[in-house]
Amino acid sequence: MEGVFQPGSLLTAMSSTIGPHFQELYRYRGLVSSLVLRELKARYRGSVLGFLWTFLNPLMLLAVYALVFSVYFRIQMEHYAGFMFTGLLPWIWFSSSLLEGTTAIASGGSLITKVLFPGQILPLVKVGANLLNYLLSLPVLLIFLTAMGLSPGSALVWLPLVVAVHLIFIAGLSLALATLNVFLRDIQHILSNLVTLWFFLTPILYPLAQVPQAFRRWVLLNPATLITLSYQDIFFYRRSPDLLYLGTFFILALVVLGLGITLFEHYKETLAEKI
Repeated sequence: MEGVFQPGSLLTAMSSTIGPHFQELYRYRGLVSSLVLRELKARYRGSVLGFLWTFLNPLMLLAVYALVFSVYFRIQMEHYAGFMFTGLLPWIWFSSSLLEGTTAIASGGSLITKVLFPGQILPLVKVGANLLNYLLSLPVLLIFLTAMGLSPGSALVWLPLVVAVHLIFIAGLSLALATLNVFLRDIQHILSNLVTLWFFLTPILYPLAQVPQAFRRWVLLNPATLITLSYQDIFFYRRSPDLLYLGTFFILALVVLGLGITLFEHYKETLAEKI
């Protein structure tokens, strides 16, 4: 895997690869949509409740975390369950996309070996399927918050922008990891542990205000913190997201996407022989 860690060559290649990459994605947009729908159907094939699990899974996860952190650890916060649910749902989208997307290219053997198949859509399909799951779970979140007297109101106009910025970051990181994982399979084995650590370093189970001042700046260096705070602003605090945090995350998301595309385009010709 020569040259993976040569930043100069990657940055030079970036400007000439991003445009053609998006053109190819646009050309295969119909295939992406079909594979996303097939992915969703495959997840619930053979289950009695089918798509109802889209709503039941986050509710069951909420119940577990609410029990542990409201009853046993007793975090003192009004409407704590609503606060936690607000950050938990986008995290499920992020972590599921990352874990599934990282192995998408390496496990897509028969497809990747086809000359005309665009391999970059495989991690994108995982991201898209988990995005639809997240969007389908939003009505549950809104009903839950409304029942608690926390209807988001006009702040919801910011949600499409926040989701779009989050999507850019997730797609870029998934593509980068999926490409690297073809050459370094250790990534897929260590990633689940890193994602668990990342979860607890992100203010989802606790508000940022409860982080000691001395450590708060370090928490804000976590990209997941910036986007989580935006979701919390919209749904829980019912206000516009902090534009400094959202803008910083947007710039980072563009950089991550650019690096992911450049990595894939640089190594796509050798992926088939490595799988």
